[in-house]
Amino acid sequence: MSTKERILDAALTLFAENGYDGTSVEQIANIVGIKAPSLYKHYKGKEDILNALIDSAEVRYEELFGSENKIGKLPQNREEFIKVTMEKLSFTMTDPVIRKTRMFLIQEQFRNERISEVTTRHQLDGIQRMYANILEGMMNEGIVAEDDPAMLAVELTAPVVLLIARADRQPQYRKEIMESIEKHIQHFCSVYM
Repeated sequence: MSTKERILDAALTLFAENGYDGTSVEQIANIVGIKAPSLYKHYKGKEDILNALIDSAEVRYEELFGSENKIGKLPQNREEFIKVTMEKLSFTMTDPVIRKTRMFLIQEQFRNERISEVTTRHQLDGIQRMYANILEGMMNEGIVAEDDPAMLAVELTAPVVLLIARADRQPQYRKEIMESIEKHIQHFCSVYM
């Protein structure tokens, strides 16, 4: 891992634990094992580190989870829809980078406009648009009952987002929460597919 990557990794951990304002450049440098002035060879400052973290997390999320513009292969049946959705959720709940990023974003969304926008996109608007596109495609294939895909996406994703937030707060219940999420998705499928 390069020094730049180690800086981002240390910053993400500290931001998730202490918040942006509660983390200093000196703390980041100490974890990496460099002096604070050396950190400035890689990043202009803490805000530059923050922006690099957000950018890299967004690339990682789109690559491994998807987005409204990258929905992947359209599920061809209920079982495949459940399997793909549960795989996406397992990734988002267990990937250490995404989990720390989500925890950090939730804390900081009220203090920083860019973080607020990113949080809204990943936890509400973007995920709902992605699933609206998936559900609309499945409607066109005759797999999902004709309905408003945007409203169905809200119905599908809102409870899941709440349960993921609970899993972040209470990781000891992650297994039970994943079971509840799967039951919700199965119920959704039994109603609309």
